[in-house]
Amino acid sequence: MKNYTITVNGNVYEVCVEEADGAVSAPVAAAAAPKAAPKAAPKAAPAGAQGSVKVSAPMPGKILKVNVAAGAAVKKGDVLLVFEAMKMENDLTAPQDGTVASVNVTVGQSVESGEVLVSLN
Repeated sequence: MKNYTITVNGNVYEVCVEEADGAVSAPVAAAAAPKAAPKAAPKAAPAGAQGSVKVSAPMPGKILKVNVAAGAAVKKGDVLLVFEAMKMENDLTAPQDGTVASVNVTVGQSVESGEVLVSLN
């Protein structure tokens, strides 16, 4: 195994290359490679009492900022809130045009994966 440090667009990657039969093969693993920011993909759930579209947490995290309030009109792609997960800030966006039926979280609150954060009509 040979270890190399590679810089791409200012990002530093540590890679290990395994030698096989005297020939060098493709990189086997990228240790400590920075991960791309996860795309916060809101999920629509079946119709419920508070709103027809439920926007859930895609992963566990902490709410950093709430950009909407109940009754606010939103367009598809508008940032509803910002949460921190795995030491990265993630924007949670509206999956469709609508009106905010309820905001179920506050700044500083910890949330679990799948927890309903915002409901839209």
